[in-house]
Amino acid sequence: MNVTIYHNPSCGTSRNTLALIRNAGIEPTVIEYLKTPPSRQELKDMIGRAGLTVREAIREKGTPYAELGLDDTSLTDEQLLDAMEAHPNLINRPFVVTDLGVRLSRPSERVLDILPVPQKGSFTKEDGEIVIDSEGKRVV
Repeated sequence: MNVTIYHNPSCGTSRNTLALIRNAGIEPTVIEYLKTPPSRQELKDMIGRAGLTVREAIREKGTPYAELGLDDTSLTDEQLLDAMEAHPNLINRPFVVTDLGVRLSRPSERVLDILPVPQKGSFTKEDGEIVIDSEGKRVV
Protein backbone atom coordinates (compact mmCIF):
# COMPACT_ATOMS: atom_id res chain seq x y z
CA MET A 1 0.00 0.00 0.00
CA ASN A 2 1.36 3.36 -1.00
CA VAL A 3 0.75 6.15 1.48
CA THR A 4 2.20 9.63 1.09
CA ILE A 5 1.82 12.46 3.57
CA TYR A 6 2.58 16.07 2.72
CA HIS A 7 3.89 16.90 6.15
CA ASN A 8 4.94 19.87 8.22
CA PRO A 9 6.78 18.60 11.31
CA SER A 10 6.06 21.82 13.21
CA CYS A 11 2.28 21.28 12.88
CA GLY A 12 0.54 19.26 15.59
CA THR A 13 -2.24 18.11 13.26
CA SER A 14 0.35 16.90 10.77
CA ARG A 15 2.32 15.09 13.50
CA ASN A 16 -0.87 13.42 14.79
CA THR A 17 -1.82 12.33 11.26
CA LEU A 18 1.62 10.84 10.67
CA ALA A 19 1.41 9.03 14.01
CA LEU A 20 -2.03 7.59 13.11
CA ILE A 21 -0.63 6.27 9.83
CA ARG A 22 2.24 4.63 11.69
CA ASN A 23 -0.18 3.30 14.33
CA ALA A 24 -1.73 1.27 11.50
CA GLY A 25 1.68 -0.30 10.84
CA ILE A 26 2.31 1.73 7.69
CA GLU A 27 5.54 3.60 7.05
CA PRO A 28 4.50 6.32 4.61
CA THR A 29 6.49 8.39 2.19
CA VAL A 30 6.92 11.65 4.07
CA ILE A 31 7.25 14.79 1.98
CA GLU A 32 8.05 17.93 3.92
CA TYR A 33 6.11 20.11 1.52
CA LEU A 34 7.69 23.36 2.68
CA LYS A 35 11.07 21.99 1.54
CA THR A 36 9.75 20.02 -1.44
CA PRO A 37 6.40 21.47 -2.55
CA PRO A 38 4.12 19.48 -4.83
CA SER A 39 4.04 20.59 -8.43
CA ARG A 40 1.11 22.70 -9.49
CA GLN A 41 -0.45 19.70 -11.23
CA GLU A 42 0.09 17.44 -8.19
CA LEU A 43 -1.52 20.07 -5.99
CA LYS A 44 -4.51 20.48 -8.32
CA ASP A 45 -4.89 16.70 -8.46
CA MET A 46 -4.78 16.31 -4.67
CA ILE A 47 -7.28 19.10 -4.14
CA GLY A 48 -9.66 17.63 -6.71
CA ARG A 49 -9.33 14.06 -5.46
CA ALA A 50 -9.95 15.27 -1.91
CA GLY A 51 -13.22 16.84 -3.08
CA LEU A 52 -12.12 20.34 -2.13
CA THR A 53 -12.11 23.66 -3.88
CA VAL A 54 -8.79 25.44 -4.25
CA ARG A 55 -9.99 28.04 -1.74
CA GLU A 56 -10.76 25.28 0.80
CA ALA A 57 -7.18 24.03 0.46
CA ILE A 58 -5.61 27.37 1.39
CA ARG A 59 -4.25 27.93 4.86
CA GLU A 60 -4.86 31.39 6.30
CA LYS A 61 -3.29 31.23 9.76
CA GLY A 62 0.42 31.97 9.91
CA THR A 63 0.68 32.69 6.18
CA PRO A 64 0.76 35.76 3.91
CA TYR A 65 -2.92 35.12 3.06
CA ALA A 66 -4.17 38.55 4.17
CA GLU A 67 -1.13 40.46 2.90
CA LEU A 68 -1.60 38.94 -0.55
CA GLY A 69 -5.30 39.85 -0.62
CA LEU A 70 -6.35 36.23 -1.05
CA ASP A 71 -9.65 36.89 0.70
CA ASP A 72 -10.76 38.58 -2.53
CA THR A 73 -13.53 36.26 -3.74
CA SER A 74 -13.05 37.40 -7.34
CA LEU A 75 -9.68 35.62 -7.53
CA THR A 76 -9.71 32.60 -9.81
CA ASP A 77 -8.49 29.13 -8.90
CA GLU A 78 -5.47 29.73 -11.12
CA GLN A 79 -4.61 32.91 -9.24
CA LEU A 80 -4.95 31.10 -5.92
CA LEU A 81 -2.74 28.27 -7.21
CA ASP A 82 -0.18 30.88 -8.32
CA ALA A 83 -0.05 32.13 -4.73
CA MET A 84 0.21 28.60 -3.32
CA GLU A 85 3.01 27.81 -5.74
CA ALA A 86 4.91 30.97 -4.77
CA HIS A 87 4.22 30.50 -1.03
CA PRO A 88 3.94 26.78 -0.15
CA ASN A 89 2.99 27.65 3.43
CA LEU A 90 -0.40 28.62 1.96
CA ILE A 91 -1.04 24.92 1.26
CA ASN A 92 -3.18 23.56 4.05
CA ARG A 93 -1.90 20.41 5.67
CA PRO A 94 -1.55 17.58 5.92
CA PHE A 95 -2.66 16.10 2.63
CA VAL A 96 -2.49 12.30 2.63
CA VAL A 97 -2.61 10.26 -0.57
CA THR A 98 -3.36 6.52 -0.57
CA ASP A 99 -4.72 4.02 -3.08
CA LEU A 100 -8.10 4.56 -1.41
CA GLY A 101 -8.22 8.33 -1.86
CA VAL A 102 -6.88 11.70 -0.80
CA ARG A 103 -7.76 13.62 2.36
CA LEU A 104 -6.85 16.93 3.85
CA SER A 105 -6.54 15.43 7.31
CA ARG A 106 -7.97 18.23 9.41
CA PRO A 107 -8.80 16.93 11.93
CA SER A 108 -6.08 14.28 11.87
CA GLU A 109 -8.48 11.36 12.28
CA ARG A 110 -9.87 12.02 8.79
CA VAL A 111 -6.91 9.97 7.59
CA LEU A 112 -8.58 6.85 9.01
CA ASP A 113 -11.10 6.96 6.14
CA ILE A 114 -8.40 6.20 3.56
CA LEU A 115 -6.09 3.80 5.40
CA PRO A 116 -6.32 0.22 4.11
CA VAL A 117 -5.65 -1.45 7.45
CA PRO A 118 -7.02 -0.94 10.95
CA GLN A 119 -5.18 0.70 13.80
CA LYS A 120 -2.87 -1.63 15.74
CA GLY A 121 -3.56 -0.18 19.18
CA SER A 122 -4.68 2.82 21.15
CA PHE A 123 -3.88 6.35 20.02
CA THR A 124 -4.10 9.63 21.85
CA LYS A 125 -3.47 12.96 20.16
CA GLU A 126 -0.82 15.31 21.47
CA ASP A 127 -3.54 17.39 23.14
CA GLY A 128 -4.77 14.35 25.11
CA GLU A 129 -7.82 13.53 22.98
CA ILE A 130 -8.31 9.77 22.69
CA VAL A 131 -8.96 8.78 19.08
CA ILE A 132 -8.38 5.01 19.11
CA ASP A 133 -9.16 2.76 22.10
CA SER A 134 -7.01 -0.11 23.42
CA GLU A 135 -8.69 -2.53 20.99
CA GLY A 136 -7.75 -0.40 17.97
CA LYS A 137 -11.29 0.91 17.49
CA ARG A 138 -12.16 4.51 16.72
CA VAL A 139 -13.61 6.46 19.64
CA VAL A 140 -16.60 8.50 18.53
